[in-house]
Amino acid sequence: MKIIKQTYTIKASLEKVWEALTNPKIIERWGGGPAVMDSKEGTEFSLWGGDIYGKNIEVIPGKKLVQYWYAGKWDEPSKVLFTLTSKGNTTTVDLLHENIPDSEASEIESGWKQYYMGPIKNLLEK
Repeated sequence: MKIIKQTYTIKASLEKVWEALTNPKIIERWGGGPAVMDSKEGTEFSLWGGDIYGKNIEVIPGKKLVQYWYAGKWDEPSKVLFTLTSKGNTTTVDLLHENIPDSEASEIESGWKQYYMGPIKNLLEK
């Protein structure tokens, strides 16, 4: 199993970045829809119409979001941790994705940049 660590600096307020991670209307604007998501601990979510799905396991609004993620026919979930910090009108998102099947790690690593955090950054920095 593999681990992915990435850091993104987004020229947007912490509140806007948090919304882009947890509000299904904003998620659909950056391309992750159809989406079912909220910012409550213990709730289930799905992105891209169910291609990615899981559960929010720890939520500290505006600071930390921890989720179990499933894709395809995984036997067990991977774990995704988003940690947000802000300085002025810039937000840093530290991403830690653990327990990724070896055969999918490369595709998932580029997927974060191309289909998730990259589009969030592009949307919020317009």
